Amino acid sequence: MEWKKNEVYETEIIDYTTEGAGVGKINGMAVFVPSTAIGDKADVKLLKVAKNYAYGKIETLHTPSPHRQTVDCPIFDQCGGCTFRHIDYASELAFKQKRVRDTLTRIGGLAADLVQPIVGAAQCDGYRNKAQLPITMDKNGQAVVGFFAPRSHRVIPLTHCHLQMPVFNEALRVFLSWANRYHVMPYDETTHSGILRHLYLRYAEKTDQLMVCVVANAHQLRKDKQLVEMLQQALPCLTTVVLNVNTEKTNVITGKTCHTLYGQGYITDELCGLHFRLSPLSFYQINRTQAEVLYTLAAECADLQPHETLLDLYCGTGTIGLTMAEKVARLIGVEIIPQAVEDARRNAAENHITKAEFICADASAAAAQLQTRGIRPDCVVLDPPRKGCDSALITAVAKMAPQRVVYVSCDPATLARDIRVFADHGYTVKKAVPVDMFPRTTHVECVVLMTKCE
Repeated sequence: MEWKKNEVYETEIIDYTTEGAGVGKINGMAVFVPSTAIGDKADVKLLKVAKNYAYGKIETLHTPSPHRQTVDCPIFDQCGGCTFRHIDYASELAFKQKRVRDTLTRIGGLAADLVQPIVGAAQCDGYRNKAQLPITMDKNGQAVVGFFAPRSHRVIPLTHCHLQMPVFNEALRVFLSWANRYHVMPYDETTHSGILRHLYLRYAEKTDQLMVCVVANAHQLRKDKQLVEMLQQALPCLTTVVLNVNTEKTNVITGKTCHTLYGQGYITDELCGLHFRLSPLSFYQINRTQAEVLYTLAAECADLQPHETLLDLYCGTGTIGLTMAEKVARLIGVEIIPQAVEDARRNAAENHITKAEFICADASAAAAQLQTRGIRPDCVVLDPPRKGCDSALITAVAKMAPQRVVYVSCDPATLARDIRVFADHGYTVKKAVPVDMFPRTTHVECVVLMTKCE
């Protein structure tokens, strides 16, 4: 049977892709349909047809899935940020649990019972403590702020986002009022003209401190004093206002230079009993509450002892390692970004942690260097980017022969691949614990404990 674009076929959604689209079958051919739920029975219009699969959209929903729920966001279908806002949270967790288990068993070769039940979040909304919102001009010549539509640079305007901290909505309102009152023009990436590129917001939950950062195509911001005054009047928690300069023709959001317009240029938050200074360029977990859950699980897996040495690779600003420092005799952190290393050293000093050393280097090279120095860590913590670890790093870690490796991953596929490489070096997975750091999205973290075979 030949499938045709724009024709409508009846199907039932039976699964999800890793990106969260529903999967149906039409006479054996897979059709991928966004914003659907397992159990939906619908007429689906085919938008793109390949040899063995197709993409479509719901034309008519005949029988809704029992897992469906009312969507409370007016731009859900346009924004693409909340992939699972249309299904209940239990079903979302079941998807993430299955995704981690299937990936680690199929690619990583793990036994299914090593994957423990996912740790869900107590709060599904209002958890994002950071927002980077593109600014553009609408058809009426007014500045608007929003999100890029999926796979585009078309801005979907918003006044409220359920996932973000509630205080951001007021900051957004005040900022737009200022921009439109004083005619400070949004940036146009096609002509490289205009000033306002992104509105960048950070909030420290524990200390109630707000940072407003304006990313601009300029070294100075016109009417900046008026912006500060308007924000101060509306937001008692305002702690600092920063101008980030980005005059490059690039898709990278922030530039390298920051000018403080008000306050000290940073805010401070508390995580796992420690204080961390957050500047616009500092890394910090977006979901603070779940980060504490994640780090606690990682510490439990590490099972550190007072005489041991801990090596924290891909340490960023030192958050994971520093939260475990009191349990060990020595902490060594490695990070390739110089600013992050400076932040890690400052975080150690401000928390009175004297037994921490931070090295600015590529993780693979640093691991090899430590080996030549005769440093043998008892435990290694890995928290790599989405692409995972390269084979040279895993080899270097294995040569140091730590008894325990704790791998914190944001991508089950690269985690599974790396688990197999560690297995070739004599490491066995003892357990894997999925953690939902980002409710209503497809993303899922996982903490894995590996031990060296005797």
